[in-house]
Amino acid sequence: MEAARILDIEAFLERKPKALSGGQRQRVAIGRAIVRDPKVLLMDEPLSNLDAKLRNQMRAEIIKLRQKIDATFIYVTHDQTEAMTLGDRIVIMKDGETQQIATPQEAFDKPANIFVAGFIGTPQMNFFDGSKLIVEQDTYYMEALGMKVKLPEERQKTLQEKKVREQTVTVGVRPTHISLSQDEEAIEAEVELSELMGSEIHLHVKDGSDKSIIIVAPTVDSFGNHAGTFERGKRVRFMQTQ
Repeated sequence: MEAARILDIEAFLERKPKALSGGQRQRVAIGRAIVRDPKVLLMDEPLSNLDAKLRNQMRAEIIKLRQKIDATFIYVTHDQTEAMTLGDRIVIMKDGETQQIATPQEAFDKPANIFVAGFIGTPQMNFFDGSKLIVEQDTYYMEALGMKVKLPEERQKTLQEKKVREQTVTVGVRPTHISLSQDEEAIEAEVELSELMGSEIHLHVKDGSDKSIIIVAPTVDSFGNHAGTFERGKRVRFMQTQ
């Protein structure tokens, strides 16, 4: 009865399995595990067969459950949203090999390699091969797509301590760190695809090198102006903001 109360299924205890919804059946499955008062719960993609709305609801239920019972959850998933929202620490794997063990925020802010950087974050990070790391009077700059950006102080200190020299590198820029611009010096590109997500638009554009780049732009700016429409072939300008 305690397990039923925790999972909020007390009203369904007299029902047969066929009379339960998908989400209720998932709660029953979890209840069967927690009545044994386990120290560790292993969940192998428990939400994969649910629709999007029910998956979101059950994700919230699992977070609440974790706060109510004293047990370790080992949760296996291909869904990075589940990993980021449910995990205290996440293990990111590729082909059976561990790529990084970190908190969700650490994996997002400081990915261990290109695979992790491209896997964590929606939409995924833009990568620019053949970019340049430039050193000018012990100050480091990154040059990509014709833009020259001074690196943050934290990065400056790390590079200076390791005495890193100028070299060709791969630069990763998240779509949320690129913004549309009216500046004539901003990079011009052509819209390939526009995905309206409600409060934001995901723009897939191609620059002069024919490289596809993803930009996340708000549908309404800070002045209340609507972003308008972005038909295929429309010319826009963009620049890196971080």
